[in-house]
Amino acid sequence: MQHVKLNASFELIIIEQLIEFFEFKDIFVWTYKDMKGISLEITQHKIEFDATILHAHQMRYQLNPYYIAIMKQNINKLFTIGFIKSVEEATWLSLILVVLKKNGKLRIYVDFRKLNATTKEDPYLFITFHE
Repeated sequence: MQHVKLNASFELIIIEQLIEFFEFKDIFVWTYKDMKGISLEITQHKIEFDATILHAHQMRYQLNPYYIAIMKQNINKLFTIGFIKSVEEATWLSLILVVLKKNGKLRIYVDFRKLNATTKEDPYLFITFHE
């Protein structure tokens, strides 16, 4: 059974509409495992890079052994569900960071700042609607 939390400050009519909407719960992806089998034609996209910028290999640094265990656990999870795969040779190497969240849990981040700096701008416009 899936649970959805709704903001208590929503108007009653909005809550009723959301409850009606979530009756179609079979169309939602509730876990990573539910995402298997989605066509790559729909989900995969290509990022264009500026060819004049050289590839970056960021230097590794020492990590707390406990953080290394947490990182390995998270990476193995991503391998298992098929979100990442191993490559023979990488042209870019980005740092994996472990950050302590406010709730005391550890969060794994990949520092893609150098990689992002070399990507070409997306030609599609972002439109913001104002009421």
